[in-house]
Amino acid sequence: MPDQLFVRYYDAAEIERLIPASQAARVRFEDCLPAREIPSYVGMRHTPGSYWAASCDTVLDYESFLEAQWMRLLDFDSKVAVLAAQPFIFEGADAQGKWTHVPDLFVRRTDGTVLLLDVKNPEQLAKPRVVQQAQRTRQACQELGWDYRMVGAPDPQLWATVEWLGGYRRPLHATADLVDPVLALAAKPITLGDLVDFPHDPEVVRPVVYHLMWHHRLLFDTARPLRDHTRVWATSSTPERTR
Repeated sequence: MPDQLFVRYYDAAEIERLIPASQAARVRFEDCLPAREIPSYVGMRHTPGSYWAASCDTVLDYESFLEAQWMRLLDFDSKVAVLAAQPFIFEGADAQGKWTHVPDLFVRRTDGTVLLLDVKNPEQLAKPRVVQQAQRTRQACQELGWDYRMVGAPDPQLWATVEWLGGYRRPLHATADLVDPVLALAAKPITLGDLVDFPHDPEVVRPVVYHLMWHHRLLFDTARPLRDHTRVWATSSTPERTR
C-alpha cells in the first residue's frame, strides 16, 4: 500500500493515533471513538440522530435517515457481529492531489472479515467527486483485504420488513417464557397467523414472534411482504454473533 496513505483514529482512551494505512487491519475500530462528530444545527437538510444496534449493544450516531436505514439493515444481518460509525479518517495523496475521507460505517462480520460502507443520496452517486471518493476508498480496502460498498436507497420491500421487525429487537423480559413454546410450534413451517393463534393472547405472542424473526431464530422469506400468511420456521440452533 502506498506510504502516502494514512489512517487517523481515536482509540478507546481518547488518544489520537496516526498510522500507515497498511497497519489499519490490526486495529479494532469497533472499540475506538468516532473520528468526527455528527453536525446538528437549526435548518440543516439532514436528520441526525442515534440508533441502538441490537447485534452489538451499541449506540451509533447517524447523519441522515438514509444512514439510519443502513444501520438497521446491517443490524438485522445475521452475518454482522458489530458496527461502528465514523470509525477513522483516510488521509492520502495521489496524482489528483491530497484527499481525506471518513467512511460512514465499519462492519466486522461474524467470520472476522470487514466491510466499509459509505451511504450516499442516490442523486449524488454519479457525481465525479463521489465516484472518485469511492474509487480511492475501494482501492485502500482492497489493499487491506476489506470489502467496500457505496450504497444509496435500500430495497423498499426489504426495508419495510426490517423497519417493522426492528421495533421488536430489544431483549424480552416478561414474555421470555413464550420463546420455547413458539419455537416448538414452528419446528415445521407454519404461517405467522397460525403461530400466534395458540392458547395464549395473540397480542402478547405476536411481539415475541417478531422478536424471534428479527434475531433469526424464526426464518422466513425476506423478499416477500410480511403478512399473516407468511410461512416461518424455527432454526435448528440459536445464531451467535461473536465480537
